[in-house]
Amino acid sequence: MIGDTIIRIAARGDGVTANGRHIAGAVPGDVVADDGGITHGPHHIAPLCRHFGKCGGCQLQHGDDKVLGDFVRDRVANALAAQKISAAEILQPHLSPIGSRRRASLRALRPGRPVLIGYMASGSHRLIDLGECPVLHPALSGLIAPLRSLLSRLMAPRSDVRITMTLADQGVDVLLSGVDALGLDAHDALMDFCGNHPIARLAIDSGDGPEDRWAPEPATVTLGGHAVPLPYGAFLQATADGEGALVAAVRRILGDAPRVADLFAGLGTFALSLGAAREILAAEAARDAALALKMTANRALLPIRVEHRDLYRRPLTAKELADFDGVILDPPRAGAEEQVRALAASTVPKIAYVSCNPASFARDAAILTAGGYQIGDILPVGQFRWSTHVELVAALYR
Repeated sequence: MIGDTIIRIAARGDGVTANGRHIAGAVPGDVVADDGGITHGPHHIAPLCRHFGKCGGCQLQHGDDKVLGDFVRDRVANALAAQKISAAEILQPHLSPIGSRRRASLRALRPGRPVLIGYMASGSHRLIDLGECPVLHPALSGLIAPLRSLLSRLMAPRSDVRITMTLADQGVDVLLSGVDALGLDAHDALMDFCGNHPIARLAIDSGDGPEDRWAPEPATVTLGGHAVPLPYGAFLQATADGEGALVAAVRRILGDAPRVADLFAGLGTFALSLGAAREILAAEAARDAALALKMTANRALLPIRVEHRDLYRRPLTAKELADFDGVILDPPRAGAEEQVRALAASTVPKIAYVSCNPASFARDAAILTAGGYQIGDILPVGQFRWSTHVELVAALYR
């Protein structure tokens, strides 16, 4: 067959030929003719969602699991190669299943009479009004139509509302930002919505911070077998499945290390999963998350010392790190360069580095290897199914 064969997927989701042509909508095995026509190969599948190609949420829904797994692995390998790191063993990627995303941020607009709810189109300010979203947990996707009905009673014309949904233990935690829900009619609309759907908590933020309008009981999320109070806007791994893969990898890397520092600990995803037989320092900059973790650890009588600490401004020093047999490092997308430089100068024997950005991880890994660490293995994780977002857990040993 005449044409160029797609051999890989670029970082933003385009197919790439051997001679460097970037072709939108193509996956490895597809053949691209000179006029741009695509003949589908064995790994090209029909997208599951009617909004694919318009909605900015997914880039790779037209590729099978081999395409997705190879893409996730290649993102990690390419980031390491850019830093001239070649010794790492990259394990078989873990992909979260369809319908497992437990948190979502949507936008609602009312340009006229109807209310539109969805994601912004890729590279555009145009909102795609969702009729479905197969990446979301059914508890979340099932609320899109009821939320549209609710907001039709609350939103003024030409208004703009942000919707945050998180799957809590008691149901869905909903935060509506940018809407005033005053008066008896608004109250009745909220009570009807919450009473008829599995809502754990609903809050309204009109500009002065979230205010509970429905909270029959405190909203919690279970981490490591412990129910943790769920603050508004707190970070949570995108899927319970992906969280399980990350936790298992961290536990394997740390082994039986008796003293562990969990840096950028959040609500305690890792600290609470390590059991009661270790001494743990959990450092977290977000005050609400640190307080929730501390409350949970105290209630469960766990040996976890929680420190409210901004590790960008005040990283643990090499001297402080000398007290630990292992470190969990789970920074935001920017990585943790200053904290990593302190680790590179430390004597900590084991590091489990959890990253949501292969590029910043590779930069930090170069610093650690220059300081004497060796990379063991790396588990790539695709929690954000069909997107170009890639996570990983890496083992580093001294």
